Amino acid sequence: MSTEYRNFLALSYEELEELNLAAKADRAKRTAADLVREKRLKYLTDENRIKAVTVLFSDLEGRLHLLDYDKKFLLGSYENLTFDGSSIRGFTAQKESDLRLGIDWSAFYWVPADVFGTGKVLVFGNVIDKDGTPYAGDLRGVLKGYSDKLFKEKEYTLNAATEIEGFLFAGKDAEQTYHQTGKFEFINTGGYYHVLPLDPLRQFIDTAAEVQRAMGFQNEKDHPEVAPSQFEINYGYSEVVAAADQIQLYKLLCRQIAANSGYTACFLPKPVVGVNGSGMHTNVSVSKGATNLFWDEKGEEQLSKFGWDFLDRILSHALDLCLIFNSSVNAYRRLDPHFEAPNQIRASAVDRGAMVRVPIGNHRSMRTEVRAVAPDANPYLSLFGIFKTGIDGTIAKHKDLRSGGRYLPDNIQAAIDDFKDSKWIGEILGADVQGRYADLKQAAANRSPRELGAIVKGSEVQFHHAVYNQSLWNLF
Repeated sequence: MSTEYRNFLALSYEELEELNLAAKADRAKRTAADLVREKRLKYLTDENRIKAVTVLFSDLEGRLHLLDYDKKFLLGSYENLTFDGSSIRGFTAQKESDLRLGIDWSAFYWVPADVFGTGKVLVFGNVIDKDGTPYAGDLRGVLKGYSDKLFKEKEYTLNAATEIEGFLFAGKDAEQTYHQTGKFEFINTGGYYHVLPLDPLRQFIDTAAEVQRAMGFQNEKDHPEVAPSQFEINYGYSEVVAAADQIQLYKLLCRQIAANSGYTACFLPKPVVGVNGSGMHTNVSVSKGATNLFWDEKGEEQLSKFGWDFLDRILSHALDLCLIFNSSVNAYRRLDPHFEAPNQIRASAVDRGAMVRVPIGNHRSMRTEVRAVAPDANPYLSLFGIFKTGIDGTIAKHKDLRSGGRYLPDNIQAAIDDFKDSKWIGEILGADVQGRYADLKQAAANRSPRELGAIVKGSEVQFHHAVYNQSLWNLF
């Protein structure tokens, strides 16, 4: 189709980075919502080259959904955007299907046209119930509400950064066709840090890093990981809601860039047995003003009492949180001690088999690293679970709380039982959301053997929430 008569927005990567970093700074400063809204509305009104605004939201399992609104329609109707919640797994029943989308104007992104298409910008939305209150099943809204509450009441800023590992496999639809092929094909066998400069994996990493940089991620480092065809692209700390948004964007852009090259970016925790799986190591801290509350130069491992209490609460509620961190059948293959599995319910400064690690830090970077989170977890739910538990949870009177002797479940059925029986989960999520989430996980578990065995089963991939296809469930 000819583009001769079109004049849609397509900015250079340098222009994109400048715009996105300015928006990120407004967000970090917590610029008043009405001022940000007016700035964004004026921009959309004045910029004639924008044809559509993509609004993003996530369902209960963390699957990202995208809705494109015509720009002119959005400008006149942004306060009354509705959608059918009964079509979203884990959201409302058919008899009570109408939900609204509220625009979070602070979470606004300019995007590379060669990856996301010309004439579009992205903005995240929060789901709103019929009565105008935040929808309980929208964990982004729950996380944002909790973060805002702590900042208002205690001047706490919740900080997070994740190290998200994934695989690059041959073929554009490698996950969707796995139940037919029974295998994933590596496109590289170089291993940790080792890859030729123009190898397909290196080119993929370079392209993804360029896109992240343009979108204001503030990259740190990137490299091939331990397993063949495995990658990791790291970026800086952000306030917790922005950090969770970046997780969703990271996986989205990786998948699109891979598809553009005829590959599949896969975030299954353990897609290939016999090699290291993929994790989403989640680094967290709490600050008050310019002070990192996790830092104490004289503390054990230079972690403050506040930080150790935070860590102890995570360990105390480890079994409650396990299904949140490891939300798929396949995730329990990763909790294998032969591959640096973080399955031990304990803390360590050095042992990567510990569920929580205390990395080396200073007054700026001191943090705890929750290693037991899989890359297919709902980022909003995981980060809410970590911070809500770390700040408001209870500390168990267990003599070996930090030193080990306890392990996370090795199958999803046991994790579901722990989750359903957890009073703490019921308290922080509410019984309704607790029940709906457990039901979703039980439905997936019922389609796979309880005993994982030595090969990845088609059902682990076929019914995985990240590659969900409604017709597959109907055919089961």
